[in-house]
Amino acid sequence: MHTVEKIGGTSMSRFEEVLDNIFIGRREGAALYQRVFVVSAYSGMTNLLLEHKKTGEPGVYQRFADAQSEGAWREALEGVRQRMLEKNAELFSSEYELHAANQFINSRIDDASECMHSLQKLCAYGHFQLSEHLMKVREMLASLGEAHSAFNSVLALKQRGVNARLADLTGWQQEAPLPFEEMIASHFAGFDLSRELVVATGYTHCAEGLMNTYDRGYSEITFAQIAAATGAHEAIIHKEFHLSSADPNLVGADKVVTIGRTNYDVADQLSNLGMEAIHPRAAKTLRRAGVELRIKNAFEPEHGGTLISQDYKSEKPCVEIIAGRKDVFGIEVFDQD
Repeated sequence: MHTVEKIGGTSMSRFEEVLDNIFIGRREGAALYQRVFVVSAYSGMTNLLLEHKKTGEPGVYQRFADAQSEGAWREALEGVRQRMLEKNAELFSSEYELHAANQFINSRIDDASECMHSLQKLCAYGHFQLSEHLMKVREMLASLGEAHSAFNSVLALKQRGVNARLADLTGWQQEAPLPFEEMIASHFAGFDLSRELVVATGYTHCAEGLMNTYDRGYSEITFAQIAAATGAHEAIIHKEFHLSSADPNLVGADKVVTIGRTNYDVADQLSNLGMEAIHPRAAKTLRRAGVELRIKNAFEPEHGGTLISQDYKSEKPCVEIIAGRKDVFGIEVFDQD
């Protein structure tokens, strides 16, 4: 009767609070276990590795894809390394943990840098086109952010006496990629959730290539598949806000209420409007597996949050949530024929 829980990047950046509210809280002994956590990269890291999600400012990947000069992407990658090492220093005061965290991410970045350099040299020959390999480079770079936060989470939990274990789904140095479902099933086959707290990377390297279809929405797809594959009692997404009747930033926190229950149909409609409750494909995976989803506020651990299930219906038809988006245009086309 375990849960699979996802923590987003904004919440992960407030790691001490997440540690106190979610990972450990008031739990002791056996109550610490029967949980799997899927973690995103710390806030802003994926923007630096790929490109800024909102402004489009180029990160390491975009500079590499432009291929104007090797110095541009190398400089950007070293900037990411520096930011990651600063994050490690912020999290760990103990020399042992800090050394382990720095050694891990330095090794990953060195490998990625060498791989990209070799690829760029190879594509200097006419028979090899850089464009054919860019998606693999994008996936490799994205995986660095998730591996960084997951490894650090395991280190911090072990430091506090928790028997934590890393599920590294990034496929680093794996000979050949496995199909998505097989990749997750093979990793979780060896875990004993009754006495191990598992922290998994939000990115999964697989034969299908998650970023081909979902781009930066891959962590929710991973989260849903882990919940389905392991037969979770409940799937939980920890956000920095409650799922409310409207956007509190627009209408005021005193004018909204937390939605206690809703169904997957409403969640899908919200996703189509850009309200990130859960990716529709991830919701589909949970729904088919019969796993209920709970949306919780990471910083109000005692609150029950919102439970999303397949068969829930309100007692009488009503408006549950008001949502909208700004970037919608109406186009009228006139054709004489």
